[in-house]
Order: sequence, then structure tokens, then C-alpha cells
Amino acid sequence: MEATPGRERLIEQFKADGLKVMFGNPGTVEQGFLDAVDAAEDFTYILALQETVAAGIADGYARATGGAALLQLHSGVGLGNGIGMLYQSLRGHTPLVVVAGDAGVRYDAMDAQMASDLVAMARPVTKYATRVTDRHSVLRTVRRAVKIALTPPRGPVFVALPMDVLDELNSEPVLPATVPLTDVAPSPASVGRAAELLASARRPVVLVGDGVSLSGAQNELAAVAELLGADVYEVDSSEVNIAASHPLRRGQTGHMFGPHSKELVGDADGVLIVGTYVFPEVFPELENPFRAGAKVVHIDLNAYEIAKNHPVDLGLAADPRQALRALAGVLDRLLTPQQRAAASARLDVRIRERAREARAATDDGSPMAVFLKTLAERTGGDLIVFDEALTTSPLVTRYLPAERPGDYHLTRGGSLGVGFPGAVGAKLARPDRLVVGFAGDGGSMYTYQALWTAARHGIDAKFVVCNNRKYRLLDDNIAEYWRERDIPEHGFPGSFDLSHPEIDFAGLARSLGAGGMRVEKPDEAVSAVGRMLSHPGPFLVDIQI
Repeated sequence: MEATPGRERLIEQFKADGLKVMFGNPGTVEQGFLDAVDAAEDFTYILALQETVAAGIADGYARATGGAALLQLHSGVGLGNGIGMLYQSLRGHTPLVVVAGDAGVRYDAMDAQMASDLVAMARPVTKYATRVTDRHSVLRTVRRAVKIALTPPRGPVFVALPMDVLDELNSEPVLPATVPLTDVAPSPASVGRAAELLASARRPVVLVGDGVSLSGAQNELAAVAELLGADVYEVDSSEVNIAASHPLRRGQTGHMFGPHSKELVGDADGVLIVGTYVFPEVFPELENPFRAGAKVVHIDLNAYEIAKNHPVDLGLAADPRQALRALAGVLDRLLTPQQRAAASARLDVRIRERAREARAATDDGSPMAVFLKTLAERTGGDLIVFDEALTTSPLVTRYLPAERPGDYHLTRGGSLGVGFPGAVGAKLARPDRLVVGFAGDGGSMYTYQALWTAARHGIDAKFVVCNNRKYRLLDDNIAEYWRERDIPEHGFPGSFDLSHPEIDFAGLARSLGAGGMRVEKPDEAVSAVGRMLSHPGPFLVDIQI
């Protein structure tokens, strides 16, 4: 094969793996590679003004496509900027292929400006991190990284690419990476045992995470839950794993306090865990949250997470869709008439509860509620929501419920600043769909530059600032802290307050090339929806709460 510079051959490798869009922020040590990117056909570079934003857009793009995304960072300083967002991708299992350059292997001994151990920096926030030092192994290493990123449990990978290695001639063959198939079915014996453990439960609970969504097992999950009459709680969940309208869906367990999750599962005598680890709170319950004698079955492709924190009776390292389909079949044969009747009765209770809740629901008439109600009516719910609204999220999902896979993405991993770049990435991936990103005023300011990228590249995403002029989640969390320690309530710390100086979010959006308006009154919210939907290009609405 004719030799060409490694920087050019690398682009061909990316294209062979379907990675035809690169998100990034340029730097001098990558300049030769980026020069080749600019000249490449059928290859697009999406420019962000800071690496955190580039990483967030790449994360949103990967989540919306269901595949990998390519992210370019600049040496140690750029990688450092992106690490917080890469942690988000690691926790959320986003398959990012991250590359960064350095001055070159020949300069290693000099400890020069910007010199750093990129692999050591990246390793804590990636599945795999390496550096290429031989021109004969550039493409081989990239293929390995792509394979690792896309093999469950998915996650970000990192490859350091020294400038001098990419400048050398390369004759490696360009071949697509091979990603192993993981649609592994459990053995009939293990499925039978799982069914026996769960069938007799009188208070069954199902705990699910994004492994269900990745497997496409939403229908199979619902079938098992209905056969058992089991409440379904989402644990480490940021995608649509079960439709919000399903009567057995009980919402999220939460991500902050272990005792809250323990209250939800403490009475269960049969527990099925699928596609998640338990439990992901910041302050987890250290003792086993399940009652003595409860039968616990855990299904996941990620064997590391099975029984990681709490013992289970049966762990199945298997594809959730295959396992749930088999489990539903066995349960359908195994359940007695009495068990079926009890499960049906539990389902009926939840159906009646949902009906009562729907009748009792009221509209508070706030600008945010009016905006969301109007948006739902105007779109018929046909939109993609990227939700970093945090304390406003319950209101967002009341009017825009997470019903269909791919239509809703929730922030995950604890990094602020995901909502706006995530919406940009999702819209780039799904240009045929309306995409609206929601973020708090505090979270939005982490990555506000994403609006500039949307304007520059003609990405018609829409944005909503849920503006309460504070880090409201911190108010809620410290109130819990005070209650736990019998500390009298008092004024919240000043560091939680964002009210002064006031941020002109709409003006800031316009300065970045997007449209924008501020909403203070309910009647303004109605016109805001119309302006947002009719505006050609990115548009932001700042809603006062």
C-alpha cells in the first residue's frame, strides 16, 4: 500500500469507522493534523470555543446517534479543560473517541512548555488511554480504541497522537474496527432460576438503568414488569428505559441520598435489577438497602457492576433484551393463577393512581408552566428534550414526558454544563427533529459558548434557561444536610446565590449569534414559544422562575 503521511491516513481510518464529524478546539501541536482535516473530503470539523463545550457537544451527538463520536482536544491544557465533561461521559457510558496531540516523541526528554503525561491525565476518566509512539501502529491503535469505546460497558477512550508520529509516512491498511456482538442470551437454567426467585414475590420491584436503553429492551422490560406487577424505578438512568406514561413506572430513585432509595426498596421481597448499578447516590446507603430474605436478581452486560456493592441471589452477565425476553417467556409459563391475579391487582392499583393524579393535576400558571404547556400543545410532544433543568426537571417532564426512546436525554454524571452543548450535538445528529435544551441559569453558564458553535455551523437547536438566580439544587441539598444534623435552618450560603450582578441571558445569546428573549410574565411565555419555533437558527428563551 502506498505510504502517505500519518495525519492523512488517520482521517481515512476515522471515516472507515463512520466517524466523519470531529468536535474540537484547535492547538499548535495539532496544526498539521488539522490542516489535513481542513483539506479532507466528506469530513467535518465542528469548532467549539473551549474544550468542555466540544466534549459536551460530542457527548450529545453520540447519545442522539447511538454510536461513537470523535473529539479532538489540545494537549495537556485542553485535555485538562475537558476532563470534567469526560467524567460525565464515563459515568454515562458515552462512546467518545478522544484524541489529543503533543509536540512529539523526540521532545519527551525536554520537559518543555505544555509537556504533560496525557495518558495519566486521561486514564481516570476513560475506559482506555494510550499514546502512539510508532508510525506503524497509529491506525491499529485507533481501531482498538474504537472497539473498546463501543463494547459494553461503553465509554470514552483516549489516544495521544504526537505530531512527529503523524508527520511520518504511514502504510498501514485502512480497515473498519471490529466491535464484538454482545447480544448474549443467558442459559435456560439460569433464566429458570431467576423466574423461580421472582415469581412468588408479593412486593416486587424492578430497578433499571441505561443498559436497558442501549439494548433496546424497553418492551421486554415492560412485559416482565407487568407479569410480576412490579413497580419500576429508574436508578442510573438518563435515557428512556420505560415510557413515562407506563403505570408501573415510579420515577427516579434519586442521585443524592441513599436513605431515599432505601425507603423505596426496603419493603420489596423480590428485586430485579437490570442494566444499572445500585446505587449511584453521592451519599449512598452503606448497609444493604434490601430487606432480609428478599430475593435479588441482577442482569447486566457489565459483570463488574453485578453485586458490586450489595449481595444478590443470582447475577446474570447477559444482554438485557435477550435476558428479559427469555425471563418473560418462563414467567408466563411458571406463574400460577393466584400469582397472575395478584400481579394484575397491583397493576390495576397503579392504573387507578395514575388516573387520580391526572385528574388532580393543576396548572400553577407560572411563566415556566405556561411555556411548557404551550410548547407541548404546539409540537404535539414531537421533539427531543435535552434536560439539565435539575430542580425544574419535574415540571419539564410533566408537560414533555419521556415517552419514546431517543426523544429524551437527561444529564448524568454530576457535571454541570451538559444541557446546552448536548442539545447542539443532538440537533446536529438529528437535523430533522426539533431539539430543545433546558438548563438552569448556573449550569448554562458553564458552557454558554455552545450557542456560538450552533450559530457558526447553522445548527438550529433551541435553548431554555430556567432562571431562578441561584444554584437551587445546593439550597435543597444543604437543607437536607441541616435536617440530618439537627442544624437550625438559616440563610443559604452566599456562594449559592447568582442574583447579582444579573446576567442578561437573551443579550448574551444575541452576542453569540443566536436569537434570544426574556420571559417574566405568563402571557409572554405564549409568544416566546411562537418566536422560538419560527426563528431560523438557534434561539434562547430566558424564563424567570
